[in-house]
Amino acid sequence: MSTAALVVKELKSLASAKQAANLQRFFKTGAGDYAEGDIFLGVMVPKNRKIAKKYAELSLSEIKKLTDSDYHEVRFCGLLILVSQFEKAKTRALQKKYFDFYLRQLKMGQINNWDLIDVTGVRMGRYLVDEKSALQTLKKLARSKNLWQRRMSVIFTFAFQKVGDPYPTLTMADLLLKDEHDLIHKAVGWALREMGKKDGPLLRNYLKVNAHKMPRTMLRYSIEKFSPSERKRWLSYKPS
Repeated sequence: MSTAALVVKELKSLASAKQAANLQRFFKTGAGDYAEGDIFLGVMVPKNRKIAKKYAELSLSEIKKLTDSDYHEVRFCGLLILVSQFEKAKTRALQKKYFDFYLRQLKMGQINNWDLIDVTGVRMGRYLVDEKSALQTLKKLARSKNLWQRRMSVIFTFAFQKVGDPYPTLTMADLLLKDEHDLIHKAVGWALREMGKKDGPLLRNYLKVNAHKMPRTMLRYSIEKFSPSERKRWLSYKPS
């Protein structure tokens, strides 16, 4: 029978002290950084994905043991298994069970770095596409004092973009326009850029109203796919 303990044992067998030190620097785990205190084993993502695939049938109670772990890669593996089960769920009720669990883990602080959010939130956000209270959920996350909940509010909107609905992305961009954290600026800019790939005029119309108010990083990310000359114009844009 598959258990969380077996997953942890396999991940620890792949641990690398050198790689762990590199990852802890890369993911800003030092004092005062955004991921202060996070602990890494030093397991690279491809190897982690293989283990998640091997233990894809893990029970939700065992998945929780993984997502409650102090080790970053163990939480990551648990989330990968959870997302896989969510996407295979045959009923709306089962999807809700997985999504509610995911949201609880976010609010409990177990989904607490941008890689965990970006890799899994894009896929879990699919649940909200068919949910009447989706915008209410997104707005609540966007207004949170917690950095990771605010980032998740943006990442969830990628699922809406996939079905041709840019409105949630634009709504989160408005709500987070004055956010002070660089990780939010990057997330919003990224989401706007992806929206612009599908609908350039919509992005440009948004920029006409907001470019001069956007944090520099947010603006730079959002216009990254424009030509150099157009990027230059937007970076110096002032509304008439």
